[in-house]
Amino acid sequence: MEPSAREPLVRKPSSSYRTFPEGVSKRLDKESLHNKRLYLAVFAAVLGNFSFGFALVYTSPVIPALEAHPNPALRLDRHKASWFGSVFTLGAAAGGLSAMLLNDRLGRKLSIMFSAVPSAVGYALLAGAQGIEMLLLGRVLTGYAGGVTSASIPVYISEISHPGVRGMLGACPQIMAVLGSLILYALGLLLDWRWLAVAGEVPVLAMILLLCFMPNSPRFLLSQGKEDEALQSLCWLRGKDTDYAREYEQIKDSVRKQSRRVSCAEIKDPFIYKPILIAVGMRFLQQLSGVTCVLVYLQPIFKKTAVILKPEYDAALVGLVRLFSVAIAAVSMDKAGRKILLFVSAGVMLASNLTMGLYIHFIPSSQNGTIANRTLASSASPPAESINYITLIPLLATMFFIMGYAMGWGPITWLLMSEILPLKARGVASGLCVVVSWLTAFTLTQFFLRVVEAFGLEVPFLFFAVICAGNVLFTGCCVPETKGRSLEQIEAFFRTGRRSFMR
Repeated sequence: MEPSAREPLVRKPSSSYRTFPEGVSKRLDKESLHNKRLYLAVFAAVLGNFSFGFALVYTSPVIPALEAHPNPALRLDRHKASWFGSVFTLGAAAGGLSAMLLNDRLGRKLSIMFSAVPSAVGYALLAGAQGIEMLLLGRVLTGYAGGVTSASIPVYISEISHPGVRGMLGACPQIMAVLGSLILYALGLLLDWRWLAVAGEVPVLAMILLLCFMPNSPRFLLSQGKEDEALQSLCWLRGKDTDYAREYEQIKDSVRKQSRRVSCAEIKDPFIYKPILIAVGMRFLQQLSGVTCVLVYLQPIFKKTAVILKPEYDAALVGLVRLFSVAIAAVSMDKAGRKILLFVSAGVMLASNLTMGLYIHFIPSSQNGTIANRTLASSASPPAESINYITLIPLLATMFFIMGYAMGWGPITWLLMSEILPLKARGVASGLCVVVSWLTAFTLTQFFLRVVEAFGLEVPFLFFAVICAGNVLFTGCCVPETKGRSLEQIEAFFRTGRRSFMR
């Protein structure tokens, strides 16, 4: 490998490796970034993430309603409610496993469209449920659809996006997932639990209708030998007035080098296993940082720490913070870069988890109960200012944790997964990332309450703090900066076999 091919992600790119000549590149950037068709294709795809976010938190307003349901067949006890909430992650893991085959067999777009089938059936089962079995099956199917979209949508967006906006568009799946959760919380105040499931069908139907008119990924089409369709797809995405033919030749050359699917022998190649290990490691560390546990058990955590906040406002407040933070990441990702946001994100999560753990350790639960009782007393004897400040500590720590996660380790891990994985292994490896992510989430959510009961609430938060410290080290040692680089440049970087990206 010539030295010039090693440069793009290590130092300033040499002119010999520029994807396009400078003048042509400027024209391509200007015209391509203003092509509305690209954004329409992204919007059609991320409707799947909207549905995923909607389905993920569907249990939040539904569990209380079903716990008091008059029909014994639908009434949830503590054990059934636990499974009703967590079985979604098992379905998502199964969906990620399926995506390992679907992404390469059907293609990214058709895989997303395929997810609409189990999603629509799952919502129908939830809407017409007559027993706990239908409820659980509905959750599994909507989770399965979410697992497929989690593995397919980031790859589709990454492969159709221009490098200048890939970071911003790569954050859109997280934004839409958070928006879907917020809409669910809002509708939960107005609709019955059955009608909530009916409402979940709307984005699914809109997604499949719009995607019928969207192109497939040019890189996938080239990998299938469909050169004419790939050229037409890229023309549609970039605009006829751009010099898209040059980009097409660059993509075609990259695909030609990876014409065969990855074999077991090739996994030993650093070009293959290093980006896969980085992507899987990020998904594993992302879940170990505790975000799923915090979101699933938010109200019990607030109750345990005596946070003075009405339960019906907890989820909405967290959702607003998440949406605001992901929006910050979307705007700054292509300007500040991926690594700096990952550092800031991990640092904020570390400080938040450490604060939460130390607060719970040094403020006994008996004192928490006293604080709560005194604060909720009559207004004739208002609590002291210091007591108010103390009870705000866990609330602020949780809000900052969610903010830190949403501006870095939430959206960027999905984006980097789709950016750094080699084309020949992208479909399989992205599915593997989703499987690892959701199996880790399921394990944590199942053991969280047991650990709290056995050792206290501070132990998991201190453990999450240690993991966040590891996230900082992992980012500095293993994660390359991909801002402004084409997927072909990123692949060429890993192909060199140099260890410089580890520093």
